[in-house]
Amino acid sequence: MDITANHYDIKVVRYFILASLIWAVAGMVIGVILAAQLYWPVLNFNSEYFQFGRLRPLHTSGVIYGFVVNILMGTSLYIVQRTCQCALFNKSLSWMVFWGWQLVLLLALISLPLGYTTSKEYAELEWPIDLLIVLVWVLYGVLFFGTIAKRKVEHIFVANWFFAAFIIVIAMIFVVNNLAMPASFMKSYSVYAGAQDAIVQWWWGHNAVGFLLTAGVIGMNYYFIPKVADRPIYSYRLSIIHFWGLVGFYTWAGTHHLIYSSVPLWVQNIGIVMSLILWLPSWAGAFNSAMTLLQNKQKLKTDYIMLFFFSAILYYCLATFEGPLLAIRWFNMIAHNSEWVIGHVHSGALGWVGMSGIAVFYYFIPKLWGKNELWSPRLLKWHFWLAHAGVALYAIALWVAGIGEGVMWLAQGDNGELQYSFVEAMNFKAPWLFLRFFGGALFVLGLFLMVLNLYNTVRTPLTRRVSSEGGVS
Repeated sequence: MDITANHYDIKVVRYFILASLIWAVAGMVIGVILAAQLYWPVLNFNSEYFQFGRLRPLHTSGVIYGFVVNILMGTSLYIVQRTCQCALFNKSLSWMVFWGWQLVLLLALISLPLGYTTSKEYAELEWPIDLLIVLVWVLYGVLFFGTIAKRKVEHIFVANWFFAAFIIVIAMIFVVNNLAMPASFMKSYSVYAGAQDAIVQWWWGHNAVGFLLTAGVIGMNYYFIPKVADRPIYSYRLSIIHFWGLVGFYTWAGTHHLIYSSVPLWVQNIGIVMSLILWLPSWAGAFNSAMTLLQNKQKLKTDYIMLFFFSAILYYCLATFEGPLLAIRWFNMIAHNSEWVIGHVHSGALGWVGMSGIAVFYYFIPKLWGKNELWSPRLLKWHFWLAHAGVALYAIALWVAGIGEGVMWLAQGDNGELQYSFVEAMNFKAPWLFLRFFGGALFVLGLFLMVLNLYNTVRTPLTRRVSSEGGVS
C-alpha cells in the first residue's frame, strides 16, 4: 500500500530524508578531500578557506548535523506517527523544524570555512547559530512529545523511548557545553576554563556520539529492522534493558577522553569504569537486533538491505568493544592522539551509522514514493561490497598506523631519549594514510551508486519484477 494515501503527515518526512541523503554525500565527499589533503598537503592549494583546519569541522558538522540529524528527525516523525496511530501534533510546526534546521546547516556551511569557530569538538558553531539550534531543537521536542501525548494507543513503542532519550539528553548537554560569553557578533568565549572546560566538553562530545550516533540510530533501527526482516523484535524485554543500560551508563563515560590529563584521577576512573560497563547493554542490544534479522535466515541470504543492517550491527559490536578497550589505561597510553582513535571513530561512523543510514535509505525512500522495488538490485549489490571494502581498508589502515605511531612515540633508548622523531613517525604512517583515502573513496563511490539507484527508483513510473538474487522487499 502507498503510505502517502493515509492520514499521516508524510511530505515533511520526505524532505528530511532527501536532505539527509544530500548531506551524507556532501559531508563524506569533504571527508575524502580531507583524507587526500593529509597525504597530499599540496591539495590545500595554499588557501586559507580550503585547508584542513577549515574543512574538518565542516565535514563533521555535515555528517553529524546534516546526514544524521536529518535522518533521525525524518524517521522519528514517521515512526512516532505510525506507532502512536495519529498524525503529527502540528503540521506547521514540522515545517518550521525542517526549514529551521536547514538554515542552521546553511549557516554552518558559510561560517566554518570563513574561520568562525569556538574550536570545541562537535560544537564549533558560534553563539548566534547555537541559539538557533536550541530554538529549533525545542520546537522539535514539542512536536515529537506532543505527538506522543495525542497517541491513540496506550503503549509507547521502544523506538520512541530511544528517540525521546536522544532529544532530551542532546538538549541538556548541548546547552550546558555551549554556555559562552559573546565578545562580538561571531566570537564568544566559554564560561568554563581549563580542566573544567575539558570535562564539560567531553561530557558533550562523547554523548553526542552516544545519543545522536547511537541512541537515535538504535531507535530508528528498532523500527526498520523488524520491517525489513518481516519479523517482530526478537526480545522486547531485552530492548528495554538496552535502553536503560545506555541511559544509565553512557552519560558518564566521556571522561575516558581525558586519561593522562590534568583532570582529577577519580573523574578519569569514572569514565574508564562506565566505559567497561557499557559492553553489557551495547552487546545485549546488538544481539537483540541480530537475532531479529536471523529469525528470517532465508531472506537474509539474499536481501542486501538486510545484510546492510546486519553489517551495521557487527560494526556496532566492534565499536562498542573497541571504545571500552581504548578506555583502559594501557591501551589509551598507546592510542591517545594517534590514528587508532580516528580508525575507531570511523569504524563506528561508517560501519554502524553509515550502513544503518544506507539500509534505511534503500528500504524507506522507495516506500515513501510508493515504489515496491528498487531500480537496480545489481547496483545495490555493488554498493554493499564497495561499502564493506571501503570501511575495512579505512579502519585497518588507521589501526596499523595508530598502533605503529603510538609505539614509536613511546620508544626510548637506554638513557631515556626518544628513539624516533616526529618526522619518522609521520613517514611510517604515510602509506597507511593513502590507504585510508582509498578506502574512503570506495565508500563514497558506493554512495554515488546509491543516489543513482534511488533516483531512478523514484522517477521510474512502472514497477519491475525483481529477481530473488536482488533480494529487494
